[in-house]
Amino acid sequence: QVQLVESGGGLVQPGGSLRLSCAASGSTFTITTMGWYRQPPGKQRELVATTTRAGNTNYADSVKGRFTISGDNAKATVNLQMNSLKPEDTAVYYCAADRILGPRNWGQGTQVTVSS
Repeated sequence: QVQLVESGGGLVQPGGSLRLSCAASGSTFTITTMGWYRQPPGKQRELVATTTRAGNTNYADSVKGRFTISGDNAKATVNLQMNSLKPEDTAVYYCAADRILGPRNWGQGTQVTVSS
């Protein structure tokens, strides 16, 4: 089992930036991929970005060029730098970890609100 704790959400104006952080604990050696998902109000949870242990990254089309994911295998952390934020980026953001075996682990979520 892996436990995930997110930090860094908040309220920001359109065009602003935020940085989300996630720290994993527990059986972190079993993690293969870490990433961020989000759930906008009234919508389903969706992929934002992921990074593998080898450093391969994947982004949703809606955030390409604006968001950057970075992971540190030694520290079992993953960050999401979000620039040029838009109101449609408003959502609860969840950290996730995929492991060699077992279901995906989720953090508790952190709210990001983009509004003037």
